[in-house]
Amino acid sequence: MIKDVRKTTLDNGVRILTKHIPHVHSVAMGVWVNVGARDETEKEAGLSHLIEHMIFKGTQRRSGYQIAKEFDAIGGQTNAFTTMENTCYHASVMDTHLATMVDILSDIFLNSVFEPQELERERPVILQEIGMVEDSPEEHVHLLAANTVWDKHPLGRSILGRRRNIQSFEAADIKRFFDTHYQPDQIVISAAGNVDPDRFADMVGPAFETIPCNPLPSRRQKPTTHQRTALYPRDIEQTHICFGAGGLPITDPARYASSLMNTIFGGNMSSRLFQQIREQRGLAYSVYSYITSYVDSGLFGAYAGVDADNALEATEIMLSGHKQLAEERVTANELADAKEYTKGSLMLASESTENQMARIAQNEIHFGCYVPLQKVVDRVDAVSVDDVIELAQRLRSKGFSALTLMGPLTDQKPFDDLLRKYK
Repeated sequence: MIKDVRKTTLDNGVRILTKHIPHVHSVAMGVWVNVGARDETEKEAGLSHLIEHMIFKGTQRRSGYQIAKEFDAIGGQTNAFTTMENTCYHASVMDTHLATMVDILSDIFLNSVFEPQELERERPVILQEIGMVEDSPEEHVHLLAANTVWDKHPLGRSILGRRRNIQSFEAADIKRFFDTHYQPDQIVISAAGNVDPDRFADMVGPAFETIPCNPLPSRRQKPTTHQRTALYPRDIEQTHICFGAGGLPITDPARYASSLMNTIFGGNMSSRLFQQIREQRGLAYSVYSYITSYVDSGLFGAYAGVDADNALEATEIMLSGHKQLAEERVTANELADAKEYTKGSLMLASESTENQMARIAQNEIHFGCYVPLQKVVDRVDAVSVDDVIELAQRLRSKGFSALTLMGPLTDQKPFDDLLRKYK
């Protein structure tokens, strides 16, 4: 335990984490499972996300309507999300309604019935969600970019799954995946806000300690990356460009330098990419860089949406800018500004109970312990100019970069040539 963070481990391996924040009047709670889309086989692709939907559709005690009604009746906010490596079911309420929130979240997690009738109602909802992503080029191109980099590996697939899978899944498939993968040692329950740690553990423990332990099958093969260009012609107004290059696993010690490098390259309005592509040349409205990190791999990427006539120019700015990170020193002023931006973002996020709840759970999943925010700030402050350039050189030495383009283009060769030029 570190100050106001309490950890309790049940006999079956379920971990309960509580962060007491006495000056607020709310509590955020999450039930986290260290299972996500990358843990699915190709035939199972989409099941993690489907479970996320189905878990709110009824239990042995409550119908889907009753679940929604009871949360609304206490002014609560509840939702869930699925990532490549985690699934989370979460809610936030006033502290006076803690017991009701715990009861509902525990019930839906432990007692969902996955009724076939509800599955038939939910299928078209998932299919509409897939269609919604495909209708949003900026969102869709990122899915295609993951496939460009990771190909047939689960990291190269959509979290939502494929239409044919969604149409074929039966209620028994959902239950089988849930029972197989939702093992107690993969479950972390976190709460942050005006909550007493002992009371919360007493409320949660008896229900979750009943989950039986079964051996979890081997999973998560490390992906291989691909150096290539993928062009997706589409009759739309803009060309959407994603550039991807080597990144870091989520626990890599150099992650602080990586975050700062991303901020300098394209992480805010004063970044190099934003200034060159939007402010100086007026090529794009939306332009940014980003980091995607997993337990065993990562991606350092950039995106821009531009007119087709400007696609080659914008792509060259991305590729040349990425190369410059490894060949030219980041200035002391750039690094200092990036540090202040990063620390400000961390501190602002820490004022949200939802963010605090998520942070303590993710710390536990990835590091096995709580990492104090001040320790993160100190590590950010300790990054030097040399650390950033050494990291940039290290990532480029991995020798891969990839381009994904969607829009009114037909000739891929100029982009292939650029990729080779800046390899």
